[in-house]
Amino acid sequence: MPELPEVETVCRGLAPFLEQRILQEVDVRRADLRQPFPDNLQQRLTGRRVQRVHRRGKYYIWDLDDGMCVLGHLGMSGSWRIHTAQDEQPAIGKHDHLVMRTDRDDTLTYHDPRRFGVLLLVSSNALPGHPLLRSMGPEPLSDAFDGSILVQAFSRRRTTVKVALLDQGVVAGIGNIYASEALYRAGIAPDRPAHSLDERECRSLAGAVQSVLFDALESGGSSLRDHMQVNGELGYFQHRFAVYDRMGQPCPDCTCDHTQGGGVRRIIQAGRSTFFCAMRQR
Repeated sequence: MPELPEVETVCRGLAPFLEQRILQEVDVRRADLRQPFPDNLQQRLTGRRVQRVHRRGKYYIWDLDDGMCVLGHLGMSGSWRIHTAQDEQPAIGKHDHLVMRTDRDDTLTYHDPRRFGVLLLVSSNALPGHPLLRSMGPEPLSDAFDGSILVQAFSRRRTTVKVALLDQGVVAGIGNIYASEALYRAGIAPDRPAHSLDERECRSLAGAVQSVLFDALESGGSSLRDHMQVNGELGYFQHRFAVYDRMGQPCPDCTCDHTQGGGVRRIIQAGRSTFFCAMRQR
């Protein structure tokens, strides 16, 4: 499922084509995704100007000129594709569920084979208190995010630090991939109780979270299955994974001998695979 870097990459790709543009035509090609589309979605979006494209956690948001917002999630397989007026326009496929044309004749297509995505219309005034967003923790790429936030959040949790990082109420947008990678960079074992981390370790982990997210953004996110940038290119941060999905392989920047110690290890936490180096992470 797309995490913060993948959603941020999509937002940054959409912004030049959507911000301050009018949705001239909107074609809703089915009634629902994971849940029904809002009533009269085609009529409510047609003619609207998109003022801003941004993100909260793993959700993308389009601010419209009528005081409403598009609130969306890409689910497991959702992606937005852009074709400019100069591009050869592709045929609309069976999994292309929304097709929009702007007043500059750019075409935006929402493609979602598994239909686990979500697209809602929400009043901008109601957005902060929306059930999908209201309990979300701080944005890890903001200047306000630091070790003190983790110290406070972890002090109340008896779960493991990896599971705590996956809690969207602790940090917004972190999922399985980047939690594993951040813990590796910080040298912290994923099965440590969250409350056992001291202030120094929390500072180190906060810095590791930010560094791995920034590095992933520079790489266009991670494409393991379905993530695709709006220009159709794949992300390539998966080629820079230190531990995620690398069970048994040698660890980068580490003195462990994978032929003796087994290299990267895999455990299951809260039903999710966790990858780590037992030599480096304590």
